[in-house]
Amino acid sequence: MSGPGRAELEVLYRISVAVQRVVRDAEGSPHRADVVAMGADGTPTEELDRLAETEILRVLDSEGVDWNLLSEEIGHVARGGTNTLVVDPIDGTSNALRNLPFSTVSLALGRRDLAGIDVGLVRDLNRGTTYWAARGQGAFRDGRPIRTRTWNSRSEIFFVNLGRPATERAARLAVKSRRIRSVGCASFEVLMVAQGSADGYFFENTPDARNLRATDVAAVYRILLEAGGGMSDAKGESIEAFPLTVEKRTSVFAWGDPAFRERAKEDGYL
Repeated sequence: MSGPGRAELEVLYRISVAVQRVVRDAEGSPHRADVVAMGADGTPTEELDRLAETEILRVLDSEGVDWNLLSEEIGHVARGGTNTLVVDPIDGTSNALRNLPFSTVSLALGRRDLAGIDVGLVRDLNRGTTYWAARGQGAFRDGRPIRTRTWNSRSEIFFVNLGRPATERAARLAVKSRRIRSVGCASFEVLMVAQGSADGYFFENTPDARNLRATDVAAVYRILLEAGGGMSDAKGESIEAFPLTVEKRTSVFAWGDPAFRERAKEDGYL
């Protein structure tokens, strides 16, 4: 890690390592799936999420930073700073609780909205692989630069969120695309676009209350942009002004190559 944002990224890295340790320590606990509260976003908080969130607060205190905190479980915590740490303690909690290898801790630092995110870091809680980016500095996986790939319809891979809440448009996209993947961890799936393993990611649920929050996408928004990709909502509208709050929700369309986005527009999906 070097250049502007290095000190902040190093703190985020230490937080991510601490969260991974807590998650691994909890693997044998019979209570890690217990619902212990209702989160600030109105969804149940499992014990595993609470443990991860508590560890994040502990590390922030030990690091001596004054960043405010926005987390999907406890909402906004004012800590006296001008920057806000946007956190999804465990993205893919259902996967983690079932020992499926698709879950992350997602950390982003910035102000006001997605456009104001300056640094983002996401750690794969299973492999320990760490992705990060700082504004204008590029995107990295374990210290090596990553870039999106050129779209080729013959080798296309498209991540689409599927299941009962998914819209008909999501289902139509799945039928249209050559190869589909869906693993239930938004940050992980967007990272696959950022590193060139996939061409795009689509998430649109109904009702809107089942869509994504800033905590889900803030870190990967910065990482994807620095890797050469882009992100909008499912209608193709910019989400750079999407506020850093847990109350609002958004659909997401992420792409690596603008040509892939244009194909989706021409086919009438955006």
